[in-house]
Amino acid sequence: MNPLRCPPASLARTLLQLPNVGPAMAADLRLLGHTSPHSLTAADPYRLYAQLCQQTGVHHDPCVLDVFIAVCHYLQHDEALPWWHFTAARKQKLPGDAAAGIPLYNKAP
Repeated sequence: MNPLRCPPASLARTLLQLPNVGPAMAADLRLLGHTSPHSLTAADPYRLYAQLCQQTGVHHDPCVLDVFIAVCHYLQHDEALPWWHFTAARKQKLPGDAAAGIPLYNKAP
């Protein structure tokens, strides 16, 4: 959803009401076991990204991580911002390719 059209975070009831989330991103969140905004309130966006990469067997574009950061920020701070607002901070935290810089949690030995 366009961040300007999001309801207050406490009123978001569906994944499609989250900022920057469309049908494909909602499907990715459901794949990770999240069926409502409430289930994401304490989520770690970096862990979500790592889990998505692991479950799909694909290193997703770093903008997917930016969307996860935007969603978590919205739910924790009630501030809906476009995903690209978080790109610079993500690049600073993870220099280089974000997909390569994040360990895949629960990776089989």
